[in-house]
Amino acid sequence: MKQLIDYILQYGHLNEEQINFVIQRSKVISLQKDECFSQPGKIPRQVGFVLEGVFRGHYYTNDGEDVTRCFIGENSLMVDYVNFEAQTVATEYLQACTDAQLIVFSKQSWDELSEKIESWDNIKNKMVQLCMYQKSRTGPVVSQDATTRYLEFINNYPTLINRVPLTYIASYLGVTQQSLSRIRKNIH
Repeated sequence: MKQLIDYILQYGHLNEEQINFVIQRSKVISLQKDECFSQPGKIPRQVGFVLEGVFRGHYYTNDGEDVTRCFIGENSLMVDYVNFEAQTVATEYLQACTDAQLIVFSKQSWDELSEKIESWDNIKNKMVQLCMYQKSRTGPVVSQDATTRYLEFINNYPTLINRVPLTYIASYLGVTQQSLSRIRKNIH
């Protein structure tokens, strides 16, 4: 729980009573590798904070191609926020790439934080802006060559290279797994 509180306090001040209220409104859950936190056709019901593990935001094209849009690691807020707030169905997956542990807030608990903690909306807005920025960050620039895209990936996600399947990284980079293997062999 300390990780979450430290994260929240980066964005504003809460007193001890408010911190306890946040803790009381949350719960810890575990997801196994490949389980989804959110998926298309279902209304997102929770806001998550990643304690352990890695998630990916992805979708399928009309041709059935699996496209990874972003990765979400430890100490990050994770939510399909627009659909969560509007209570409308998601269009993308938020899927565990590894076994994971999260702290989650239900929609009701999340709303209660706004009702009971005066500064919560300001704190929440800052956290959500960062979350949405990370999720909306477009993948590598396709006009760059594949090696440059891979080097940029290593720079942006240095701890993920050995934690997520290469097929997800290839999907994120917009290359085949065979191309990624060649690129990695030439670099390392």
